[in-house]
Amino acid sequence: MNPDNPVVRLCAEGMAAEAGGDDDAARALYEKAWAAATGDYEACVAAHYLARHQPTPELTLHWNAECLRLADRVGDEHVTGFYASLHANLGRCHRDLGDPAAAGEHFRLAAHHLADVPAGPYRDWLRYSIADGLRGTGAVEPSAASAGTEALLRDLCARGDLRSLCLLLPAYYGDTGTADDRRHLAQAARMLHAERRLPAGDQDRLGDVIRLCG
Repeated sequence: MNPDNPVVRLCAEGMAAEAGGDDDAARALYEKAWAAATGDYEACVAAHYLARHQPTPELTLHWNAECLRLADRVGDEHVTGFYASLHANLGRCHRDLGDPAAAGEHFRLAAHHLADVPAGPYRDWLRYSIADGLRGTGAVEPSAASAGTEALLRDLCARGDLRSLCLLLPAYYGDTGTADDRRHLAQAARMLHAERRLPAGDQDRLGDVIRLCG
């Protein structure tokens, strides 16, 4: 997004107000951004931020749906990277409103669009949020390796084995149910297994994870 665009600048000022704990000022700035929008793209950006400060789940859903509608109207490379976040937001709205089926569908769409988000910490954070939504709504079936991996992670947490956790946890928690994600988990397990520094029982459990990931 162009930081010199007046609407983008107002939204950035709103984010700064949020960071400073002034939600009222943030909401006012987002409302100014919405009023200042001169086209579908600018309105899409403003709607995204307006959705952050609504008093009810229904209004939050409305503004997120409006944001998606406007992105569809833009329909070009300016909004390609938005869709994963847009669908994740809608998934959370439907989940909060007690509609897990609709939520799961939006989380699946969000996962489909993850590849359009530039690599980096933001995409990693978004992946974890989407994967959590998929699991929480039953939109993906747990892999055969999930139970064993989760039990192993709990034990690693209990022992404070941060080195092992930093390798295995991102691959496990970011699993959106694709074959590539399962391979990523298997690769992380293989690398940890190859170090041969965990207790024998944990080494065996890592071997099971590798085998069950295929």
